[in-house]
Amino acid sequence: QAQLVESGGGLVQAGGSVRLSCAASGLPFSRYAMGWFRQAPGKEREFVVVISWSGGTIYYGDSMRGRITISRDNANNTVYLQIYSLKPEDTAVYYCAADRSGRAAPGLSYNYWGQGTQVTVSS
Repeated sequence: QAQLVESGGGLVQAGGSVRLSCAASGLPFSRYAMGWFRQAPGKEREFVVVISWSGGTIYYGDSMRGRITISRDNANNTVYLQIYSLKPEDTAVYYCAADRSGRAAPGLSYNYWGQGTQVTVSS
């Protein structure tokens, strides 16, 4: 059974950075595109970024472009999201998701989702 487990969230001061991890198991990780989403209180889930199976292609959403780095380690079935210059409005639950197409593209259906990790940014 496929499982995605996010970690690395917590309370961070504005202007700081955080590195989120998503560990995958039960799926051929290296074949899947991996995406990150976030959902702030009272708001809809928002696409952040997706990385292709090889890591060679990245597609960014508009909201955090320029303040994030996504990377993956296929040997260890893990994808990372580094967020810089955090703002209070970045407070959200951050989710990773896996898409079997392997492509980094908009509009993917995403086959598996993690439970999320909370990032809270204090001003």
